[in-house]
Amino acid sequence: MKKIAFLSGTRADFGKIKSLIQILEDYDEFEAHVFVTGMHLLDKYGKTIIEIEKCKFSNIYSFENHTHEATMDLTLAKTIEGFSKCIKELQPDLVVVHGDRVEALAGAITGSLNNVLVAHIEGGEISGTIDELIRHSVSKMSHLHLVSNSEAKRRLIQMGELDSSVFVIGSPDLDLMNPKQLPDLVTVKKYYEISFENYGIVMFHPVTTEYDTIKRDARNIVNALITSDKNYVVIYPNNDLGSKEILDEFKRLENNSNFRVIPSLRFEYFLRLLKEADFIIGNSSAGVREAPYYSVKTINIGSRQNNRVQAESIINIPCEEEKILIAIRNINSKENLNNNVFEFGNGDSNSQFLKLLQSTSFWQVNCQKQFQDLL
Repeated sequence: MKKIAFLSGTRADFGKIKSLIQILEDYDEFEAHVFVTGMHLLDKYGKTIIEIEKCKFSNIYSFENHTHEATMDLTLAKTIEGFSKCIKELQPDLVVVHGDRVEALAGAITGSLNNVLVAHIEGGEISGTIDELIRHSVSKMSHLHLVSNSEAKRRLIQMGELDSSVFVIGSPDLDLMNPKQLPDLVTVKKYYEISFENYGIVMFHPVTTEYDTIKRDARNIVNALITSDKNYVVIYPNNDLGSKEILDEFKRLENNSNFRVIPSLRFEYFLRLLKEADFIIGNSSAGVREAPYYSVKTINIGSRQNNRVQAESIINIPCEEEKILIAIRNINSKENLNNNVFEFGNGDSNSQFLKLLQSTSFWQVNCQKQFQDLL
C-alpha cells in the first residue's frame, strides 16, 4: 500500500486537490492522508477545516502554522516544523502540494529533504507577484509535475525539469465544476443568508510586494462598490501581509443591505454562486480561471494576475476608484463570449491522477533530481 500525503493551507488549494483525495479513498492500494494547516484553522476565516472534516476522509491531521507576525518567512518556517514531524511519523511514499502558497513550498522542501517524492500540481504557470517566485521554487523542489496544459509543461522543461517527470492532467478543480454536480442556488443562498437576487462577487487579496498601497487600493475598491449601488457577495482575502488593511476597509460594508460579507465558502457552494453571478471583481485567480469557464465576466484589478492566460470575459483595469466604477457600470453580463482559449483539461484530472499512481514508471522517478539542458 502506498501512502499519499496531501497538504492544504487554504480554501483555494483544497478545491484543487479535493477530487484527487476522494478518488483514492475508493482504492485499497492507496492510503490518502490530509495535512491541514494555514487559513483552515483560523476562526476569522471560517475555520474551514470543518468543511474538510465533513468530507469524511479517513486520515486528517491539523497543525496551526500562523504566527503573531503576518510574514511569509515565519509561516514557512513554522509549517516546515509541523510537516516535518508529520512526515517522520507517517513515512509517506508521496507528498502532493498545489500551487504557489508558502504551505506548498514548506511541503515541497520538507518532502524533498527527507527523500520523499514530491508531486506539484499546477506548476509552470505565471502570475506576476511573489506567488510566481513561490510557485517556481516549489517546482524546483518537486520531483513530479502534474500540470494543467502543454504551455505549463513547456515552461517547466525550460526551467530544466525532465520531460519524463511532467504530466498534463488538466486543472483538478474542473472535476468539481460541472453545474449538474453543484448544489442549487436556492440552497446556497439560504445557507449563507444571501437575500438579493442579482449580485457580483468581490474577491480582493493583498499583493505583498505592493504593501505600501494596499490600504489605498482597498479604499478605492470599497468606495467604488458602495457608489455603484449594486449587490455584492464579498469574500474575505487570504491571510497574507496586507489582509488586515483590506478587512479594515471591508468593515465599512457592515450593515449595508447591498453587501453580504462572508469569511469563506465551501468550494462547490462558491462555484454555484460564481456561475450565477453577474460578474466577479477583484484580483483573485478565480476571475481568470473559474469565471471564464462559466462565461462570467471579470473585472480584474491591479497587477496580481499579470501575465496569466486571458479570455474575452476579462477586463483589466488599474486600482483607481473612477475606473473601477466605470467598469462596473459598463459591464454587460449577458454578452456572448468565446472563452475557448482556455486549456485546463476535460474535468477528469482525478482519473488521470489515479492512472499515474497505478503506473510503475511513476514510482521509478529518482529523488536525486537531474537538470535537463535545452538542446
